[in-house]
Amino acid sequence: MNKKIAAQRLPAEMRFAAELDALAQADSGLRPAGWRLSPRAARTFILGSGAAQAGGMRITRKIHGNDALVERAIVTLAGQRGLMLAGEPGTAKSLLSELLAAAISGNTTISVQGGAGVVEEQIRYGWNYALLLRDGPGNASLVPGPLHRAMQLGLLLRFEEITRCATEVQDCLVPVLSERLLQIPELKEEQPYLLAQPGFNVIATANLRDRGVNEMSAALKRRFNFETMQPLDSIATQITLIGDEVRRELAAADIGVAVPPDVLTLLASAFHELRAGAVEGIAIERPGTVLSTAQAISVVCDAASQCWYFGETTLRPAHVARYLLGTVIQDDQEDRRRFSEYLRIVAKKRNLRPDWMDFVAGAREE
Repeated sequence: MNKKIAAQRLPAEMRFAAELDALAQADSGLRPAGWRLSPRAARTFILGSGAAQAGGMRITRKIHGNDALVERAIVTLAGQRGLMLAGEPGTAKSLLSELLAAAISGNTTISVQGGAGVVEEQIRYGWNYALLLRDGPGNASLVPGPLHRAMQLGLLLRFEEITRCATEVQDCLVPVLSERLLQIPELKEEQPYLLAQPGFNVIATANLRDRGVNEMSAALKRRFNFETMQPLDSIATQITLIGDEVRRELAAADIGVAVPPDVLTLLASAFHELRAGAVEGIAIERPGTVLSTAQAISVVCDAASQCWYFGETTLRPAHVARYLLGTVIQDDQEDRRRFSEYLRIVAKKRNLRPDWMDFVAGAREE
């Protein structure tokens, strides 16, 4: 039996190790060079096996919606173009990036988190300055960055929130994606470049809310295939996703609070109405905050944790309402007004439904 690893969150290749091993053993499909799984098995890992079994194990669905996009993303990574996953916050861009890296490379940890302070050396390579001063530039004194390691090992590089980086920093990827070669001019007496090994490619993510912060150059855009992640429109699908993820997270934290299906339905409906700006045909102002499924999962998990640690065994609508306030309102007083108006309309329209009245009462306690 494998020893349980103590960690707040395990990388996908460790979290789903049993599924990846079962798929690898049963995988008879053609695999691109350097891939752990065939494209067909990678798709099954992400979208699930349904009632079918892979190596004696049912593979769980990890991404809901965007099925055709997942297939196109896998095909893109099998070629010589990078993959750009764009979308609104909370559309599972980072999750899909992680799952693709786990299925294809078996390693999700070679990554860059974009930000204003990121410089090229943090992406490509740096130097051990003690060895550099003693011996001069060489492979012994070179400190590989994520890009160098991904190319050297033939793995996928995950570049999160790439448009948060300055344009000139982003463009360090242009020659790599074009020539599959990283120039290291300091290595004058050794090979002054690194060739990408089979399996190397780049998955980048970009938040559409950041459009205009640091525009990507036309040269870099040409080297990516763009896929836009769409939010889930179906409330039923959102309920399924929220329920699956909540159960997984609560089990990992050993929290034994019951989460009734009615509470999940109510929360998913509230998120849907606030995003849509309508309650049973009555128009309302939408909050300025982007309300994602990931935030809904966080609301339920936080509320369940409160119940667990403060002596309650069953989650109620009032519990999730209290944590929804911090998600919807945050620091925007206009959103506080909009949410109060939403509660007023809900109380008027659903005053005979105990679950919704409990929800309204919980929100108004704050």
